[in-house]
Amino acid sequence: MPLKTKGKVYKTAVRPALLYGAECWATKRTHEQKLHVNEMKMLRWAAGVTTLDKVRNEYIRGSYKVAPITDKMTEGRLRWYGHVMRRGDDHAVRKALALPEHERKR
Repeated sequence: MPLKTKGKVYKTAVRPALLYGAECWATKRTHEQKLHVNEMKMLRWAAGVTTLDKVRNEYIRGSYKVAPITDKMTEGRLRWYGHVMRRGDDHAVRKALALPEHERKR
């Protein structure tokens, strides 16, 4: 299968499955790193390249024309935030965003 087709399959089937519901996740840096590692393992496997081949991640991403998964997470969050902000002020989601932040007790 050509790389272009593999890239399209990854973009349309695999990545959405990985990022399902990511707009609402409370992610930490470790979560993002794990997603990045998982993504690169899949792309390397699809390309038939191992880490011993010393091929840079940027080269693999360039051959598939795939953006980093963390960028796509950020895009999804911003898209979701835009949807929330277009809601009326009386909607539950807007009310939840307007709640004051406070420290929780243990």
